[in-house]
Amino acid sequence: MKFTEAEISEIKAHGLTLEQVEEQVSLFTHGVPKVQLVAPATVKDGVLKLNKEKRERYIHLYQDHKEELDVLKFTPASGAASRMFKNVYQFLADYDPEKETLSAYLKKKDDKFLDRFFKKQKKFPFYDVVMQRVNELYTEEQLEDKDFKKYAFVKTMMAQDELDYGSDPKGLLIFHNYDGKLSTAFEEHLYEASAYARQAKTAKLHFTVSPEHKEGFARLFDNINPSVSADTDTTYRVSYSFQKPETDTVAVTQDNKLYRKPTGELLFRPGGHGALINNLNDMDADVIFIKNIDNVLTRDKLSMLAKNKKMLAGVLLELQEQMFEYAELLDKDKITEEQLEKLTIFLTQGFSIRLREDYDDLSLADKKTYLFNLINRPIRICGMVKNEGEPGGGPFFVKDKNGKVSLQIIESAQVDLNDPKQYKIFKQSTHFNPVDVVAGVRDFKGDKFDLKQYVDPELAFIASKTDNGTPIKALELPGLWNGAMAKWNTIFVEVPVKTFNPVKTVNDLLKPSHQAKSE
Repeated sequence: MKFTEAEISEIKAHGLTLEQVEEQVSLFTHGVPKVQLVAPATVKDGVLKLNKEKRERYIHLYQDHKEELDVLKFTPASGAASRMFKNVYQFLADYDPEKETLSAYLKKKDDKFLDRFFKKQKKFPFYDVVMQRVNELYTEEQLEDKDFKKYAFVKTMMAQDELDYGSDPKGLLIFHNYDGKLSTAFEEHLYEASAYARQAKTAKLHFTVSPEHKEGFARLFDNINPSVSADTDTTYRVSYSFQKPETDTVAVTQDNKLYRKPTGELLFRPGGHGALINNLNDMDADVIFIKNIDNVLTRDKLSMLAKNKKMLAGVLLELQEQMFEYAELLDKDKITEEQLEKLTIFLTQGFSIRLREDYDDLSLADKKTYLFNLINRPIRICGMVKNEGEPGGGPFFVKDKNGKVSLQIIESAQVDLNDPKQYKIFKQSTHFNPVDVVAGVRDFKGDKFDLKQYVDPELAFIASKTDNGTPIKALELPGLWNGAMAKWNTIFVEVPVKTFNPVKTVNDLLKPSHQAKSE
């Protein structure tokens, strides 16, 4: 591919290499291959379901070793709240209180979302905050009109020159109301960390945020840190990072040519949450808990949540110890044939790894090399909840282009749903990915893995977008818990669905699970 001097200059100034851009354009040109599903991961095969005795054992295993470990809570938190308010924005664009009543509008639109929004309005944790501002902006006479009052509530909540909730990151939004004491999603993560990631009364948290919001997070932390620290008897060490410019991707035209903005410059777009593998790669800890910013529970459920987190960490520690023992034996070439046989059982039964078909025909030396490469990898323990219809990915056995079968978290967009066999397998999925990961990123020598070496670049996503009204193609890097961790050793463990409490739309805050009990 030939670049102009101007393009070369722009690409290098953005932190990308010409080779990276060539690879990106190649994906646009040839398309991103669909994954090949082999079977859903289920409790019978691929998803570990632990009985009460085993759960307690893993909880105690983590608890007993926690103080010796370096523990970190890693939270992607750059997501904007705008998508939460999609229906609300549409309402503001469509509704004119001077031309029709609210009931007539809702009936005409048959909008069950907005109907619930207005009927349960007072249950929103930020209701009093918004209404305080409404009362400052409008007269009592204006607010006597109930329809106008509801319209004023929405307008005040969303207007750019007012509260402008849609422009905030989710982490800075009010999620819970404890009898007048309001709590953001960010604050709830601090309480979470104290419940399962605290060592010597100190908890370390890392948030990936957008550069323009870093100051807001830091200011909020400064404001709440004294009270939260006192309440939890915990010292918090909080750090932040941004998605790196060198993980951005170019946009192309419909015929796969580099797209230029009206100003003549190339358009670089954020590479999606998969780019955060670079941020995670900068982290160095024994145990890293990974969870999205919008998935938080009210504090009365923290004990239950902590037990499940500790359980997952206990599974990690036990399996990792065995992995390290085998890796060291292989590295020093001190493994016996009997131990080699036990290792294959450990990999196939413990990690649901399917060995290459010609494994038995390999020489002893080749078997050792092959098994060392299999076992000496980062490890992730992924909590999975029973599928109750939530949109998103799930656990599957997947075959790659080389015929290797492995456990992966797969989104519907990665599957050829027009293929009847693939569609059937996808629909047979019994579990859902809540992004509840405990990661081990160090090897048996204590050195950190280079996580970028374990990404499958072909598991990217191509999306149709527009720029100034022009249709373009955009590329998202392999998702953080999808293709970015494709070559990790993976265990799926069933966790209770009540540990999963995300906020994808503003109405999710109306669910009983987000109605906070008094402290």
